[in-house]
Amino acid sequence: MLSFPSRWRDWQISFRNKSKKRDVLEDAEKRGYKDKTVQNWLRKLEDVAHDIDDVLDEWNYALLKLQIENSSRKHKLSSCLCLNKVATRRDIATKIKGLKEKLDLIVAEKERYGFIISHPVVPQASGRVHTTSFVDVSEIHGREADKDTLVNKLMLHVSGQQEVGGARVISVVGTGGIGKTTLAQLVHNDNRLVNCFELRIWVCVSDVFDEVRIVKAILEMVMGNSPDVNELEALLNRLKKTISGKTFLLILDDVWTEERVKWEPLKHSLNFGAPGSKILVTTRSERVARAMGTVDIHSIDVLSDKDCWMLMKHVAFHGRSEEDCEELQEIGKRIANKCKGLPLAAKVLGSLLHFKETKEEWQSILDSEIWQLEEAEVELFPHLFLSYNELSMAMKQCFSYCAIFPKDSEIDVEKLIRMWMALGYLSSTGSIRDLELRGKEYFNNLKMRSFFQDLVVRGDAIYCKMHDIVHDFAQFLRNTKTHDPNESVGASLASHVKAYRSFFCQNELPLELFTSITGLRVLLSSCEFVLPEVPRGIENLIHLRYLDLNGNESLVLSRTICELYNLQTLYLSDCDLKEIPSEIGNLIHLRHLDLSKNSLTELPETICNLQDLETLNVAYCEGLSALPDGINGLVSLRHLPNDETKILYKIPQGFEQLTGLQTLKLFHAGRDWSKLGYLKKLDQLSGSLELRISLHDREDVDEARNAQLRNKIHIKNLAIWFIDAAEGEELVRNEAMEALQPPPNLQHLTIQNYQGTVFPGWISSCLNHLRRLHIQGCDYISTLPCLGKLPELEEVSICRMEQLKFVGREFLGIAAGSMGSSGGMISFPKLKTLSFSDCTIWEEWEDIRGEADGMSIMPCLRELKIDDCG
Repeated sequence: MLSFPSRWRDWQISFRNKSKKRDVLEDAEKRGYKDKTVQNWLRKLEDVAHDIDDVLDEWNYALLKLQIENSSRKHKLSSCLCLNKVATRRDIATKIKGLKEKLDLIVAEKERYGFIISHPVVPQASGRVHTTSFVDVSEIHGREADKDTLVNKLMLHVSGQQEVGGARVISVVGTGGIGKTTLAQLVHNDNRLVNCFELRIWVCVSDVFDEVRIVKAILEMVMGNSPDVNELEALLNRLKKTISGKTFLLILDDVWTEERVKWEPLKHSLNFGAPGSKILVTTRSERVARAMGTVDIHSIDVLSDKDCWMLMKHVAFHGRSEEDCEELQEIGKRIANKCKGLPLAAKVLGSLLHFKETKEEWQSILDSEIWQLEEAEVELFPHLFLSYNELSMAMKQCFSYCAIFPKDSEIDVEKLIRMWMALGYLSSTGSIRDLELRGKEYFNNLKMRSFFQDLVVRGDAIYCKMHDIVHDFAQFLRNTKTHDPNESVGASLASHVKAYRSFFCQNELPLELFTSITGLRVLLSSCEFVLPEVPRGIENLIHLRYLDLNGNESLVLSRTICELYNLQTLYLSDCDLKEIPSEIGNLIHLRHLDLSKNSLTELPETICNLQDLETLNVAYCEGLSALPDGINGLVSLRHLPNDETKILYKIPQGFEQLTGLQTLKLFHAGRDWSKLGYLKKLDQLSGSLELRISLHDREDVDEARNAQLRNKIHIKNLAIWFIDAAEGEELVRNEAMEALQPPPNLQHLTIQNYQGTVFPGWISSCLNHLRRLHIQGCDYISTLPCLGKLPELEEVSICRMEQLKFVGREFLGIAAGSMGSSGGMISFPKLKTLSFSDCTIWEEWEDIRGEADGMSIMPCLRELKIDDCG
């Protein structure tokens, strides 16, 4: 075993003590926006920090490579390996020495900037212009619908009873520059509200939530003067008396604090107002809205291109001749489209265009990226900096990194978090689960501050987008560290990789990437140019943590990819792979492996060496028939998506030891297949699970009991599908089904091809959270189960019950002979959809209308379908 150079340990201590001062970095980062010399100092510090990571990687890579080579030679060290060991130590030591010298110079240089270090934080005024309620309505476009919606909400219950909790809080939430203040001004001045509230009060809060100043401002608005008192208690008592019994509308504009404790004393005093009083808050963050006790969030959307143009035209064409306006109108509309509906961007570009006289100058603005315009840096981005500066250093890195995605692209949130992990933005310490949770927390924080938008869910994946102006801002942040327009293509590639430590391939992978580029952590090949094989030289990317080769059909997977020993995430979905190299077991740091949608028939046994592996995705590998015998070696495995693995019949017994498993989509059980009892200890299973069961004898009943499905409380969607069930005895089928009792929290249940003669008792007594039930192909049952008393059931589908002749009152949850005591009963209280199909001998549905006095049957039913029945 190689020992780590002692010089490295000394240098690590030096780095921690001199450079990683959070307060210095935060102060430098804020000042770097305006001070280019500070910006350059930060860039040098960041570069050397990356170089430090690279040297550490090289050392760990050398250690692991030596271990693997020793193992392949049955632990016999050759003289060549010993020479390599000495050369590696010398090379690493030389690099450490050079980096330490660089670092010492950078640390010494910081003294000239006088960064603020570790002094108590005193709230500072933001320097922002305080807003007022006054607005020129003729200059506002596209907000009528928003205004009407808010006015209607604010007028609700004004003359009615006071709601629990006092004055109702409504929040307008949206990104900086989208027009929250403008909308609040329109609402404040709407005539409907002027006549509705006795008091209308406007207070600009801004980023320092000064309770004393806010209360004084309210009192000054109401009384005409501000009391000469600075004690909060006295001011709050004065406020209670002043607003007591009066309906008021209080608008708190531009609120930033997430500290509920600062808001609560003021809120308690405001509750003394008359019933129907309202508080309207504008903020950039949903977290702030929640801290304020908001009962209704109004998310403000972007303007249409037409409204954006109207807003921009008002500023740009002011004072111009009609002839000039006509000549510039078409270019102007195209420039307005670049604003993507952000009013502030329209105003900034309108101001810029106002001073551009010629068509050529307007065309130049159209051809420029917004983030490259000096006016954007001066007038537009400072508004976004207010939100940006609220973020931690780590979240700032996570946000600005997103500039690497093309504009308007959908971002897979799970993949984004894995990229952040690969880049070390989520810290290099802690368990994988801790890092994932931190990544989700960071994403949610950024989303709540409107840095992300347009969230959609598709299956198990969540996608989002960035507004184009927010993307421009992220690009601006990254570009201040890396851009040189005179660089060659090769130098530009190196500069890009240096800035992002990532490369997203849009065309053929450039050869320089594997020969001269170092430090790459993330490589994604999502190009139209399909790779026929793993590129030669990819093994040189020894720092790579994240590799995405999805969609490269007919990819030949060479063994060189298995030399990327630092790899944590590997996507190989939809590559038509026939086999996986056995050397895959060398990637001992691998945490996520996606092999879905491939033509694999087996997995190498060596894959079970991956003790850090948490996700093994084999979904839609329709030819996969078995999992490796040593599957229990995957001790960290939590997710095994295996949708549509139609012949994955053989899962070894060691599978039952994977007690941390949370995701398993499909499980085959039966004679010569896997056993249901393997699921006994897998109580962390969650989400959806489909069981395909072949019943034969009483041993299968015992296995069904051993599965203990009722303990899998995190499963929400369960499908039980019987295969060749007719071979078993009737009693075996009935008992097996009874033994498969699901967890009580189940929401969706499908039963298919059940060949028993009775439904299990649990279907009508133990599923109080069930919302959707689908029964199909139960050919030997002539009556339906008692479902009417299931309180949450919203959808029932009955299909292909060949023996169903009669639907009686039992289906409604009414026992025979008990109609007299059914007064006040509600049968199927939440059922919305009921469908029957292919019940070919169904003859009668019992009519109980004459006996059902006082009973409510399916009060929420919206849709009843009966197809091909009787």
